[in-house]
This record gives sequence, C-alpha cells and structure tokens, in this order.
Amino acid sequence: MEYEVESRARDAIEQLKYRYWRACDAKDPEGFRSCFVTAGGVLDFGPLGRTDPDTMVGIFRQIALATASDGGPRILDMHHGFMPSISVEDPADSGAPQFATGTWTLQFRQVDREKGTETVSTGEYTDRYVTQDGHWVMAECLFTPGWSVTRTLDDATVTHPEFATVHRDDAAAATAGADS
Repeated sequence: MEYEVESRARDAIEQLKYRYWRACDAKDPEGFRSCFVTAGGVLDFGPLGRTDPDTMVGIFRQIALATASDGGPRILDMHHGFMPSISVEDPADSGAPQFATGTWTLQFRQVDREKGTETVSTGEYTDRYVTQDGHWVMAECLFTPGWSVTRTLDDATVTHPEFATVHRDDAAAATAGADS
C-alpha cells in the first residue's frame, strides 16, 4: 500500500477516535452513535457490559445526561486517548483500504457531583475499523479497564459551565472534513 494512502487512513481513524471522545465529554449521544457502524457492531466497556452501539447509546444517555439535584449535569467526564497503534489492512484489489485495527491508551477522569467523588482511571481500547459510505467508523470497540482511584471531593469546589445539550448540527459543523 502506498505510504500516502495508509497515512490518510491512519489520520482519518485518529480523527474518528478523537471525535468519539469529544462526543462522550460533550454529552452528545448522536455524535457518539455516528462513530459506529450503522448496523451490528460490538462494544464492550467492561463494567458497562458488552452490547451493540444502539443499546450503548441508551446507557450513555442514562449516565452522561443524568441531572444533579441543582439541575446541572451529575457526571462530568474527561477522556484523554493517546499512544495509538493503528494497522491498516492492505486491500487485495489495490483499491482504498477498508479495514483497520487499533489500540489506544485511555486516561479517564470522572466527577460524580451527587456522590461527591472523583475517579481517575486508565485502560486500553482495542478497536476494529471499517469504511462505510466513504468514512471510517468503528465496528468493534473493546475497553479493558486498568487501574482506578476514587476519592471524595470533601473540600473541593466543582464548577462547570452552564450546561447545554450539544446539537448535532453544531457538532457536525465543528468536525466537518475530519474524516476525509
């Protein structure tokens, strides 16, 4: 496979994964869902279980969109993914690549404003990517949790911006061209 073709595929896959994490942190279920194949797909997020993308969107809505007693978001998340190792499969017909695999390290921080806790954790993603309608999407996203520390926020002040739902049109405009 030509270096330029492989490099473009890797760049598009990296942008896909970053868009996925931004959707998680922005509490954007539609943006989250758009990162996966339209039918089928496997997600396994450890304690959240093994399921398909549509079912995981329902779980995502329950957790990410939960409201605290003050009306603001109950859960505040921060996903930082790094150290990608992406392998793009050489197409048999010398056309554009259609399959790839990847591993990523995740550093994750979550504040639960109702419980008054902060959790810092790590883990590893193992993904399988495919092209669909000319764009890379995840067909399989498996997360293996690493270590985790949860502590109370007894003396902490937690602030957050005025919470507003991310509208799909706004999210799409912000990431237009990221997969090309």
